[in-house]
Amino acid sequence: MTSLPEKAEAFRALHHGVHPLVLPNAWDVPSARLFEDAGFPAVATSSAGVMVSHGYPDGEEMPRRELLSVVARIAGRLSIPLSADLVAGYGRSSRDVSRTVELVVKAGAVGINIEDLHPSHDRLFRLETQLRRLEAVRHAAVSTGVPLVLNARTDAFRHATGDEPARLREAIRRASAYRDAGADCVYPMGLTDAASIATFVDALRCPVNVMVRKGLPPLLELERLGVKRVSFGPAASYAALGFLKRASRELLDRGSFDSLIEGAITFDELNQLAVARTPTSGS
Repeated sequence: MTSLPEKAEAFRALHHGVHPLVLPNAWDVPSARLFEDAGFPAVATSSAGVMVSHGYPDGEEMPRRELLSVVARIAGRLSIPLSADLVAGYGRSSRDVSRTVELVVKAGAVGINIEDLHPSHDRLFRLETQLRRLEAVRHAAVSTGVPLVLNARTDAFRHATGDEPARLREAIRRASAYRDAGADCVYPMGLTDAASIATFVDALRCPVNVMVRKGLPPLLELERLGVKRVSFGPAASYAALGFLKRASRELLDRGSFDSLIEGAITFDELNQLAVARTPTSGS
């Protein structure tokens, strides 16, 4: 894979394989390269991981140009497809969202994640508004000539009104509309129990993404339920920083360096994570 269209088509095909696509979310070049070297067929960015690592809270406080710079730097060091988390698209208008999509493709991403939760007001966009935004995404993708893979996230299960069954119904209603508007994959944020995931997957009949978090069934069970994409979300950054927190306490409380040394990569390995990986034959 050398061109962006080739990477985009390969990324889309991964959503229709026999087994679920397990998609790790990176926050910088070395984390992305580490995932590539481990054998994952594609990488995504984590909005929370990227933004917090640059001194911004998750959302859209990080300037768009800075986010795009991170995406471009990561994409330039990978030989596999990269999908970018764009939060809600960085734009008050559909035209603004369209411009964001054009710029992120130019930066080297072949997939995007876009959500229906307003980044400033912690409420859902009206369905009609979100559908216009997704239409803008599709038009922008066509203009780039790259068959962009759109993962449409809905936060209805967490933020819609009503009890849990009502919120699940609203998540299904919104995700169905996003699918019909051209989303390649739909992402019900917050679903973790097997029964709700099964209901959602059965209703959508298209690739469904769930995120790694406490309570999520094991991968084999998710495969049985029909899930086609399992993303890390910010889990890897949580784990990395959790490790540093534990290692710091070990050193300060017990004077031990063991956690910092055992299992660590070497200086040479660290440096290699800053270098673009050479594509192998058939990749």
